[in-house]
Amino acid sequence: MKYFILIILLICVMLPSEAQTNTDIDEPKVGLVLSGGGAKGFAHIGVLKVVDSLGIKIDYIAGTSMGAIVGSLYASGYSGNQLDSIFRSLDFDKVINDNLPRSAKTFYERDNTEKYAVALPFNKFKLKLPSALSRGQNVFNLLSKLTLHVSEISDFDKLPIPFFCIATNVETGEQVMLDSGNLPLCITASGAFPSLFQPVNINNNLLIDGGVVNNYPIDELRKKGIDIIIGVDVQDGLATREEMTSAPDVLLQINNFRTINDMKLKSKKTDIYIKPDIKDFSVVSFKEGEKIIENGKLAALKRCDELSKLPKLKPRNYRSELDLISKDSIVINTINIEGNQRYTRSYVLGKLKLKGSEKVSYNDFNTGVNNLIATNNFDSFIYDFKKSKDQEGYDLSTKVQENMTTTFLKFGLHYDDLYKSALLVNLTKKRLLFKNDIASLDVILGDNVRYNFDYLIDKGFYWSVGLRSRYNQFEKGVNSEVILNDAEINAIGVNQLDVKLKDQTNQFYLETLFRKDFALSLGAEHKRLTIKSKTITVNTTTDEFLFEHTDYFSAFGTLKLDTYDDKYYPSSGFYFSGDFHSYIYASKFNKNFDQFSIAKADIGYAFSLSDKLSFNLETSGGFKIGDKSTTTLDFALGGYGNNFINNFVPFLGYDFVTLTGNSYVKAYASADYEIFDKHHITLETNWANVDDDIFESGEWFTLPDYRGYGLGYGIETFLGPVQAKFAYSPEQRESIWYFNIGFWF
Repeated sequence: MKYFILIILLICVMLPSEAQTNTDIDEPKVGLVLSGGGAKGFAHIGVLKVVDSLGIKIDYIAGTSMGAIVGSLYASGYSGNQLDSIFRSLDFDKVINDNLPRSAKTFYERDNTEKYAVALPFNKFKLKLPSALSRGQNVFNLLSKLTLHVSEISDFDKLPIPFFCIATNVETGEQVMLDSGNLPLCITASGAFPSLFQPVNINNNLLIDGGVVNNYPIDELRKKGIDIIIGVDVQDGLATREEMTSAPDVLLQINNFRTINDMKLKSKKTDIYIKPDIKDFSVVSFKEGEKIIENGKLAALKRCDELSKLPKLKPRNYRSELDLISKDSIVINTINIEGNQRYTRSYVLGKLKLKGSEKVSYNDFNTGVNNLIATNNFDSFIYDFKKSKDQEGYDLSTKVQENMTTTFLKFGLHYDDLYKSALLVNLTKKRLLFKNDIASLDVILGDNVRYNFDYLIDKGFYWSVGLRSRYNQFEKGVNSEVILNDAEINAIGVNQLDVKLKDQTNQFYLETLFRKDFALSLGAEHKRLTIKSKTITVNTTTDEFLFEHTDYFSAFGTLKLDTYDDKYYPSSGFYFSGDFHSYIYASKFNKNFDQFSIAKADIGYAFSLSDKLSFNLETSGGFKIGDKSTTTLDFALGGYGNNFINNFVPFLGYDFVTLTGNSYVKAYASADYEIFDKHHITLETNWANVDDDIFESGEWFTLPDYRGYGLGYGIETFLGPVQAKFAYSPEQRESIWYFNIGFWF
C-alpha cells in the first residue's frame, strides 16, 4: 500500500512539469520581421516597446537594413526601452559620415586634413570619384561595442533570440542570408546603402543593403518553422506628382516600385501587419527619431488586441535588461593582424595605440581604431573579440583591407585680411619610397604665392622621420617700431612702413609618441628670412630697402598635446604646445649675430555647459634667452587667424604685427553659442603684456597693458569656416573688422 501511495505522489509531482513541457511544445512560435527604411526604422523601436510591455515571447527575428540593426540588438538582449535610450543618445551625422573625431588623428594627419575642401583619388593621371560617401567604419565600431556581450556567438541561432538578416551580393544581384559569422559585420553589410556606404566584404562576397532584393524577408522567416509572424513595414509608399519635385525624388520613386509591389503580396502573408505612419519622414530624418519612435508605438497599440493573445514569456524566461553602463575598460591579451602587406605590424599597432597584454578603456580602443582609419591607408578595419581561454580578457583578431589608391589631388579656397585670396592645390602621394611614408605638396596661388612640402616616414610607436619645407610671404603696413630702433625712426621720420616679408623654412626632424598622447619632436632647421620695404630708399639703384636677408640655423624641440574636438569651435578637450628653438648660426648679413634661444608655450582648455554653449580658455607666453640684438624673430601680436608663422601671435583688437617685444604673456577667453546647426555667435576677449624682457622686469605679472574684445559670427561650410569678427581695443579707442573664408593654410 505504501508503494502505491509513493507512486501516486510521484505522478502528481511530475504532472505540472509534463504539462508545462507540453504547453511549451504546443505553443505557436512567434516571429518578428522588420523592414528596412533608414531613419524611419526608428519606428521598430516603438513597436518593440509595446511587445515588451505585453510580455510577448518572440522566437525568431528577421530584418533588413535598419530592421537588421534594430532587430539584431533586440535579439542580443536589449529591451525596447534600452534601444530607445541608445538611439536617442547617438549623433547620426557622426555615425554615418567618415568625419572621425579630431582627437583620433595624429598631428600630421590633422594638418593635412584641416585645410582641404575636396580630396579626390588620382591614379594614372585620372581623377576618380570615391566608391561611396562613407566607408561605414563608424557604424561597424558602434555595433561592435553594442554587441560585445555576445561576441562569442558566431551562430546567430544561439543568440538570446535567434536572428538572421538579408544582404545583396552586388556582383550577382542575388540575396544572401546572413545567419552566422561576425554579427556587427553582417549587420553593417545588411545596411550598406548603395553610394552612401561602401560594399562590405564577407567570405569574398561584396555585399550591400539587403533592401535592394528583399526588404521584408517574411518567406525566409516562415521557413524557420514560425507559426505567427508580426511584421513591421516602414517602407515608403509611392509619391504623387506633386511630391516629386526633383530628380532624386524621381529616382527614389523608381527604386520603390519593386519593394512596394512586393509588399502587396507580403503584407497578406503577415499575421499581424503593423504599418506606422511615417509618410512625413525620410530615410535621413534621424533628428526626428523621437516622433518616429512614438508613431511606431501608436501603430503597435492599434493592434494590441491581437498582440495580447500571443504566447507570453514565462517568469523563468523573462528578459532581463542589459546593463547600459558600458565597461570602462577591456583587457586585450593577444592581437592578431591579417591583411597588412605594405604596412607593418608596428605601424598598425602604433595607430591603434595598443601593445597587447594590457588593460585599456573601450573608448581609448575606439579612438585607436578611428586613428588607424583616419590615415586613409585602409578601406576597412574589421575586428572581433573572443574571450581568452586561459586568462581574463579578450583576444583581438583584426583584418585590414589596404587602400590601393596612393595618390590624391586636394583643393581648398581661402581669404583673410593678411594673405588675401588664395587657391590651394595639393598633391599627396603615399608609399612614395617606403611602405609607411607619405609626401604632400601644397601650392598656394593668389595674392601671395606660397608652398608647403611635407614628407614623413611614419613608424607608429617608434621614432618617425620627417622633412618639411615651407615658403611664405605677405605684404603689410606695420609700425616702424617693429623693425627700427628709436634713433632710426627719428632719422627717417616715418612711423609706418610698407613691408614685404619672405620666409623659407626647411626642417629635418624625428617624432615619436610620448605617453601615447604627446607628440615629441626633435630636429634641425634652416630659415631664410627676407624683409624689404619700399617706404625707405637709400640709393637710386633699387627702390627697396633691405632690412633683413639672413640664413638662420637652429636646433629645436616641440611637445604637443591636442584633444580639442574642433580646431575652430572647440567644445571639449585640452591643448598644449611647447616649442624651444636655439639659434646657433646666421649668415653674414646679420653682422651682430650672437647665439640666442626662444621658448614659447600655449595652453588651452575647452568645455561645454550645454549642447549649445561652450567656452574656451587659453594662455600663452614666450621669451628670449641670450643675445637680444636680433629682433626680426621677436614676438609680434595682432590680427586674427590660425597657422601663423614664426613668432606671430593673433591678438583681437589690433592689426597684424602691431605689438612687438622679445617676451610676452597673453590670456584669451571665448564663449561660443551655436544658435542653430553650424551657425555660431562668439564673444571673445584677450589681454596681453608684450615688451622686451618683461619676465626680468616683472611686467609679465602686472595688469595687462593691451586689451581687445570681439564679437563674431561664423558658419561651418565644406570650404571651412566663414567668419566675420568685430573687435575693439580700449587703449586705441578704435574698432577693427576681421574676415575669413575657408580653412586656414
